[in-house]
Amino acid sequence: MIALRIVGGLVALALFAGSIRRHSRRDISRLTLIITGLIAVAGITIAIGPHLIAPVFDLFHFSKGSGQRLIGLALFAIAVLFVLQFRTSAQADAATLAIRHLVEALAVQSFETNQAPLLPSGQRIVVVMPAHNEAENIEAVVHSMPDELGGYPVVPVVIDDASDDDTVDVARKAGALVAHLPIRRGGGLALRVGYEIALRLNALVVVSMDADGQHVPEEMISLVEPILTDQADMVNGSRILGEFERESMIRHLGVHFFSRLVTLMTGSRVTDVSNGYRATRADVLKDMVLHQDQFWTSELLIEGMRHRLRIKEVPITIRARAGGESKKPKNVKYAWNFTKAIVKTWLR
Repeated sequence: MIALRIVGGLVALALFAGSIRRHSRRDISRLTLIITGLIAVAGITIAIGPHLIAPVFDLFHFSKGSGQRLIGLALFAIAVLFVLQFRTSAQADAATLAIRHLVEALAVQSFETNQAPLLPSGQRIVVVMPAHNEAENIEAVVHSMPDELGGYPVVPVVIDDASDDDTVDVARKAGALVAHLPIRRGGGLALRVGYEIALRLNALVVVSMDADGQHVPEEMISLVEPILTDQADMVNGSRILGEFERESMIRHLGVHFFSRLVTLMTGSRVTDVSNGYRATRADVLKDMVLHQDQFWTSELLIEGMRHRLRIKEVPITIRARAGGESKKPKNVKYAWNFTKAIVKTWLR
């Protein structure tokens, strides 16, 4: 027991000394130094004079020599670690949120507002396309956009997710409005930036679609029309109801699995939760709580269900990627992260 006390005291001293050094380098705050110091003092006190905390043990009826006091110390240490872990997680979440808001603000600020006055007046249908290294595909996608749908002009907006190639220049030359993320954060964050820009452009309907050529622009009318005729607030394109060029059996099974999982969790039937080709009434986007930076397709649907939107599914076609490489992670990692996104959104 004496050896254990000596080791504990030395660890407490080392912890405090290390904290002082880190604080002198401004690596930690003064509050963190104080918390660490209190923990170190408690550890040193227990090591040098365990009798000093005997009244605390007596309060909980931990008798001496039975091992109960050692168990009590262990439980106390676990409680302290839990509190510190909670504090660290809260700080990490706050830092992540701050970075997210900063990147979103910078991306919105980068939007070429000088092009907006050249657009047709009135409300518009804004097509938001997150893109990362899609210089090979984006021109053909933008050029295949319809000029108008239901009498409303169609405005393509490309949100460049910190591409390394000429995606920005190619998209701009093709006639799209462009915003640029300073660092790569994922399609979900790019989409949120696109939604903010769409609202500033007086959008009536916002369509999200891939920039890699997998979605068919000619089918956009089937997504938009139910909203224009007030039959739906959100229209989800479904490859299960339509057609698709299968990339792999595992991905195909994943589409069915995740869709049934969301159906089970929400009580609302959906056949293709992982497809990003969909249209949403612009005014409902203001109330959406969207956090996912990458695995966002399920989040938007679940949020729509939570807000009791009228959601309709229509058949669409998913083509094989026209060129370049897929940005999706490997199957196991993708499945795990997609599942986490579904559960986190449902628990909110």
